[in-house]
Amino acid sequence: MIPEIVICLIVGYCFGCFSTGYFYGKTQNVDVRQHGSGNIGSTNTLRTLGVKAGIITLLGDVFKCLLPCAVLSILFKGKALSYDLVVGYTGLGVVLGHNFPFWLKFKGGKGIAAMSGVIIMFSLKLTLIDIIVFVAIVALTRYVSLGSLIVSLSLPIYAAIVCRGASDYIHIIIVYCMFTILAFYKHRSNIVRLVSGTENKIGQKAD
Repeated sequence: MIPEIVICLIVGYCFGCFSTGYFYGKTQNVDVRQHGSGNIGSTNTLRTLGVKAGIITLLGDVFKCLLPCAVLSILFKGKALSYDLVVGYTGLGVVLGHNFPFWLKFKGGKGIAAMSGVIIMFSLKLTLIDIIVFVAIVALTRYVSLGSLIVSLSLPIYAAIVCRGASDYIHIIIVYCMFTILAFYKHRSNIVRLVSGTENKIGQKAD
């Protein structure tokens, strides 16, 4: 089991290091790290370069998680590591690579789009629920960060409900809780601004 976990994390991390927003920005002669929040994720790319850039970054970050999760879940089918754990560890590697890419001095994004790939692989029902919840929260508050944090909470909670009875239940919950912990850690400055009422709202242009 340990070798499989290591492979999932390493492969995931390598895929996660493909920083979609950074690369797209470079095609437009813009370094998104020098604008707005300095983040390379889809929200800052949207604010900096517009809707098209935001959508491309979002899709790129989701698919860079979907691809390794799908491939490794096939390769490790029937092995010691269950499907949920293969997806969990591979996705965790992707999020770590996205958040802390070595080649950008470990300064990356916040991992929500990459985590969305895990949610899609884990449950289409949860995916639909999260889309509705996220859109509703952002529509009502215009805070993308708040919607992102709520979505990050859904993964371990849903896993705790649907995976009851699994032999690796506790293992699954621990792995999926890591996504929430990472999301809150990367959004710590957003949380401070949300509490103080100074958080940026969707639609605001980057400086």
